[in-house]
Amino acid sequence: MKNVVIVGACGKMGRVIAEIIEGRSDCQVIAGIDKLDGGAAFPIFHSVNDLKEKPDVIIDFSHPSSLDDILGYAQANGTAVVIGSTGYSQEQIAQIHKASGQIPIFFTFNMSLGINLMAELAKKAVAVLGGQFDIEIVEKHHNQKLDAPSGTALMLADAINAELDKPYTYVYDRHSVRAKRSKTEIGMHSIRGGTIVGEHEIIFAGRDEVITLKHEAHSKSVFAVGAVNAAVFLSGKPAGLYSMSDMLG
Repeated sequence: MKNVVIVGACGKMGRVIAEIIEGRSDCQVIAGIDKLDGGAAFPIFHSVNDLKEKPDVIIDFSHPSSLDDILGYAQANGTAVVIGSTGYSQEQIAQIHKASGQIPIFFTFNMSLGINLMAELAKKAVAVLGGQFDIEIVEKHHNQKLDAPSGTALMLADAINAELDKPYTYVYDRHSVRAKRSKTEIGMHSIRGGTIVGEHEIIFAGRDEVITLKHEAHSKSVFAVGAVNAAVFLSGKPAGLYSMSDMLG
């Protein structure tokens, strides 16, 4: 039985994660971290440093501002961390990579099995299509999402770029540039509205034909299930940076 602490336990994702864990026999929530006490069935603390019991794994779905405290506690206590938040700066991503030299960290921009399959399919597509097709990525999320483009869109673009001989540049906005589209770019487009959980579309546009890969998340549970699976997978692993491909492989 793996003991789990949820950071952001009273938020939407935190509550879904707790609900999923409640229905499993291989892990349990021993505490949550949140600024508010949302009436959880387990103790809620304001900081990881207030925890009374050491967890096997911390699952974080809070905010990038929590990263320092989480990594500091985890490194001091040898605790594994599953990072599901998005919106990290390049400096914070470097911080995560550095910390993985001391503790096991599961870090991905999207916990969905379907999205990770989509990334693999995109890599296969660009290997076949080469530079003959223009590539555009469209992502849609709810109107409360802070970062744009989404971490998942960047993850998909990075997966595509890894297959190219010469990396493409990412173009986020064309309204101020009156010029034809470059062949060596990936267009990134963000839509924010309503309660859209998450939609990602990769468009490969060639001469007289278009190939589209699309994924739609209809509830946050797809991310929560992935995060819990990652927590169970990560517990007991040696220090290192892990991703969905490690868990699925």
